[in-house]
Amino acid sequence: MYLLLPVVLFIACDPDPIDEGPDEEIITTLLYTLTPTTGDPVVLSFSDIDGESGNDPIISGGTLSANTTYSGSLELLNESESPAEDITEEIAEEDEEHQFFFATTIADLTVAYADQDEDGNPIGLSTTVTTGATSAGTVTITLRHQPNKGGESVSDGDITNAGGETDIEVEFPITVE
Repeated sequence: MYLLLPVVLFIACDPDPIDEGPDEEIITTLLYTLTPTTGDPVVLSFSDIDGESGNDPIISGGTLSANTTYSGSLELLNESESPAEDITEEIAEEDEEHQFFFATTIADLTVAYADQDEDGNPIGLSTTVTTGATSAGTVTITLRHQPNKGGESVSDGDITNAGGETDIEVEFPITVE
């Protein structure tokens, strides 16, 4: 019995750290810039510099023109650091491990992927947004880390079978006029 005790202590005191994988991204700011073919861009923004336990986040929606096509681009930052860390670059580098999903309550508004990873699966940093008739509602943007990109309808933007972990989810108020 005494021979087992030193072995147990040796294993329990193993100095090698356990690899728990990469650190989670800290995302304090999300900017979704929608640029029409003609006219000024519309920027939807989310900012929560002090995190979940601090002040409420600041969310700014936008007004889009009816029957218009927009080029969309996402930018994500960690502004709790100085200078701010550009999380967009990390997502682009690890594109096979990330996918954005777009859900809307506006019947006549669609969001289509305009970028893909090396395997041909969507990412969502670049999109095409098309509006129809006048209306109002919301657009929810969700970033999933390590989604199952091969899941049923995931490549079409359906989050139902995506799995993975949500890095950020923001609901923006939108008016189409």
